[in-house]
Amino acid sequence: MSKKICIVGLGYIGLPTAVMFANHGVKVHGVDINEKAVEMIRNKQLHIEENGLQERLTKAIESGNLTVSTQPEKADVFIIAVPSPINPDKTANLDYVRSATEAIVPFVEKGNLVILESTVPPRTVEDVMMPVLEKTGLEMGTDLFVSHSPERVIPGKVFEELVKNDRIVGGINEESSRMTVELYRTFVEGEIHVTDATTAEMVKVIENTYRDVNIAFANELAKISEKIGVNAWEAIKLANYHPRVNIHFPGPGVGGHCIAVDPWFMVELQPELAKMIHLARTTNDSMPAYTANKVKEILEAKGIQHPRVAALGLAFKANIDDMRESPSIEVVEHIKSFNFDLSAFDPHIKENKFEQQTQSLDEAVNHADMLVILTDHKYFKELDPNSIADKLRTKVVLDTKNCIDRETWLKAGFEVYTLGDSKNVTLNA
Repeated sequence: MSKKICIVGLGYIGLPTAVMFANHGVKVHGVDINEKAVEMIRNKQLHIEENGLQERLTKAIESGNLTVSTQPEKADVFIIAVPSPINPDKTANLDYVRSATEAIVPFVEKGNLVILESTVPPRTVEDVMMPVLEKTGLEMGTDLFVSHSPERVIPGKVFEELVKNDRIVGGINEESSRMTVELYRTFVEGEIHVTDATTAEMVKVIENTYRDVNIAFANELAKISEKIGVNAWEAIKLANYHPRVNIHFPGPGVGGHCIAVDPWFMVELQPELAKMIHLARTTNDSMPAYTANKVKEILEAKGIQHPRVAALGLAFKANIDDMRESPSIEVVEHIKSFNFDLSAFDPHIKENKFEQQTQSLDEAVNHADMLVILTDHKYFKELDPNSIADKLRTKVVLDTKNCIDRETWLKAGFEVYTLGDSKNVTLNA
């Protein structure tokens, strides 16, 4: 394809998308306001972790198809892939989307296509982007074409899912949609479903809200199970054998840039109607405190004075370095509020984000009275408890993700507790 693309935002979505287009022969100019990230990418270095990204980035830069800077350039297509976080009051922060749109205005020309990939509240294209794009003096839908095509990939499998997943395209008119479909056909093998921009925005928010409500249900089941003597993980697994049941699993909270954020868009738009959505968000937001209190209860029951806790896992999901909205961070903050001695370790996060974090597992678990596994990294699943048992002062582990082999840890002398399971036992129990 002979078109040139300018992608604004080189994070977990923008950079893989830029690399994907570049490695399919498209000229791509990537833009980010983070000067350090831009310099790293220019030198073929990663500022984020994603499977397969390093070799693809190297190829894209060396081919000359990918250039990067902190300023946009003229192009045929502009793709905006910037964050859309939540404000402290749980309203959508669209400043990044607005700023990115304003940044491309001086470079947009007649016949161009502008695509928003960021997950946003419904009507963002119409109410936020289009008023800014009208400053170009071009007529929307005739001289300038606009659409929303939300990313639908999961960290750790971005490249696989960019290609294989179905894609939603919502243009402001038929021609906007047609141009967008043609563009993504460069590499998308999944089906591309066409709708209008606002419906496309709604679809992505629905997808993540569905998962949030499902997880909230699982977290309620975990709390109930602990009260009535049931292993929630076993019960959910057995329930899911029903052909029309698909319950998610519980955990210490919900994190990431989508599931922990997007449902609030619905609540903000229609607070009187989004009752179930609001309750699910509140339930999931309560889990870090619930988890921390469980830690406190276990340690108090054992009579440990001035306990030391090692938090294992800071990323919001397994085998990535993404800490956005991670519930692990909230669990750590709650534990700190108890004035416990605390350490934290995550094998995927190579830069310490706070004082208690260490890059050494041995240092994290040294003299600990309790390990709290907060992220189900492969690293922790495969960890030999015998390799660290002698370093702990008290051999206790709370597995919030049901990811370790209980028998192996019991045989290594640990008391094993699992979130959502009342049957927390020792080897001799």
